[in-house]
Parts: sequence; structure tokens; C-alpha cells
Amino acid sequence: MRRPAVIITVLLAVLGAGCTNATTSSTTTAKTVPQPAGPNPSPISTMVCANEARKIIASGLGVTATVYNPTWADHLYTCDYTYPTGSMTLSVKELSSYPETKAYFQTLQIEMGKARDLPGLGQGAFQTTDGSVVVRKDYKVLLVDSAKLPAQFGIPPTSSGAVAVTVADLILGCWAGD
Repeated sequence: MRRPAVIITVLLAVLGAGCTNATTSSTTTAKTVPQPAGPNPSPISTMVCANEARKIIASGLGVTATVYNPTWADHLYTCDYTYPTGSMTLSVKELSSYPETKAYFQTLQIEMGKARDLPGLGQGAFQTTDGSVVVRKDYKVLLVDSAKLPAQFGIPPTSSGAVAVTVADLILGCWAGD
């Protein structure tokens, strides 16, 4: 049995029990239209650095982070998850249309170096040559930059690339609507 698949399965169970989203309406059948980037970060973007996301990620990785420096500049919401042995940066780029989102996603493929596609994650996802993960969903692009984590991280120790995939999957599990 593959360890990353087992870890993701367990984490999705944890996520389902603990993840809520303030943007979810009481009518679960309603389709939400993606919203263009605005002057302030959306709730979907800020949730990647919020307490609930920190708890879910800590539960999944077995290690608790201190989250530093949430920033919002040029429609990019970013924060650092700092651990005793390394750090990772989570960011969400907000865009205003599907073509703009796809173009930004493709630019990251070139700039960061695409190692492999990650089918079934968002509306498009890839892992970079350093193990980080980029995911496109609606008008948002999530980056889980795991380059500053040690090669093996978490409890039990898992490759930093598998950690990035797991964190991206956990975050996307919380994204409901726009």
C-alpha cells in the first residue's frame, strides 16, 4: 500500500470532520460563480493562513506550525508556515477570468519547472521540480511551496513533495464556491 495514498485518505476524513467554509450557502445545490479579484483578499484566499487551516494541516502532518507574515499584494495572499526544522509558504493568486487564470498557471509551469501533472486535484495541478505544488481552481491559483522543508518531514516522516500534495488537497477540500 502506498503511504501517500493512505495519508491523503486519512487526512480527507479529518478534513471532512473539521473543515467549514463561511462562503458555503445553506443551499448546497446552488452553483457559485467565480468572483474576479478585488481590492481585498477573498475568504477562500485568507483561509489558507487561518486557524482552522493551521489545525487541519497540523493534524495531517503531525507537526504544528507558527504562521507568519500574512500579506496581500498584487492580488496575492501569502503566509509562511514555520516549523522547528523548516518552513513552507502557502499563497493564493486571485485573478479575474479563466483565460487570465490559465495564463498565470502556465507561466508558473515554465518558471517553476513542471515535474509532473497531478490529475484530480482542482481544475489543473502540477508538481514542480523542487516538490512544490501548484493548483488552479476557478479564478484562483494555490501554491504550496515546500522547498524549505527537509527532504523527510512530519510524523511519520514523509517526503516534502508528498507533504505539498497533501496540504494542497486539504486546502482544496475547504474551498467551496468562490
